Amino acid sequence: MLTLDQARAFVAVAEELHFGRAADRLRMTQPPLSRQIQKLEKALGVTLLLRGPRGAALTAAGEAFRDECRRLLDMAERAPRRAQLIASGQVGLVRLGYTAASSFSVLGPVLARIKDALPGVAVELHEMVTAQQLEAMRSGAIDIGLARPPFPPEGVESAPLLTEPLVVAVPAGHRLSRRGTPVSGRELRDEPMITYSADQARYFSDLVADLVEVRADQVTHTAAQILTLVALVGAGHGVALVPRSTRQLGMPGVEMVPLRESPADAVRLHAVWPEASTNPALHRVLPLLREPLDTAQPMQ
Repeated sequence: MLTLDQARAFVAVAEELHFGRAADRLRMTQPPLSRQIQKLEKALGVTLLLRGPRGAALTAAGEAFRDECRRLLDMAERAPRRAQLIASGQVGLVRLGYTAASSFSVLGPVLARIKDALPGVAVELHEMVTAQQLEAMRSGAIDIGLARPPFPPEGVESAPLLTEPLVVAVPAGHRLSRRGTPVSGRELRDEPMITYSADQARYFSDLVADLVEVRADQVTHTAAQILTLVALVGAGHGVALVPRSTRQLGMPGVEMVPLRESPADAVRLHAVWPEASTNPALHRVLPLLREPLDTAQPMQ
């Protein structure tokens, strides 16, 4: 097996092309250096150097071996520093789970904040609903999530990133948008409604049910993803209650109207991570996320 001392010795000879100068560079005498290179060639079973009275020349195999030895030595020099950086969290990998809705609200600003403060930390993205994120954290598949509460009382920690109200998404030119005032839940009683799947989007389904009474005969479609609801609104299939940050999608044919019954913090998004995580990079990232990150703009 090639040792670092052998690699250094060969690189010195390959660069100097002279055993005497290489020996001086390595602060050793020439005979043991010559024997070391001979033993290396014998072990490899190839000729690396052509010896001559005025010095040495590299064979094709010698040139290739020189390049590999240089890479090996460079890696050996960088390895301790890289280990120190990883241990300190300045270099590493953070696997981040996120909900689809967070991708058009806080995901971009979160990634920018991490990149600016910790350029040596790579972020691996995984789109998952909250339940999947919590399971992935338990199995060690992700390090942190952008998820909706509530969370288990033990085993995880969380920090709020965004709070925002629900608004009413209506087709462009709808009577509720033309008047320029907030809409009440009572005014939606006669509107066809696009709602959330109670199984696949329980957080938003429960949230809407707490704020507005929606009759079964009003519902035209149910869907799991906010993007789907907004697309159906734009296609004229009804109105829907969505987070205010959905405005950032800029969906054609859709306008957003404030909902009178919605508190300003009705919709909540948190960073959540395993309490017992030992990932140094994650612990560098966490202080960047402890301040709420409100990217939603007031509605005009």
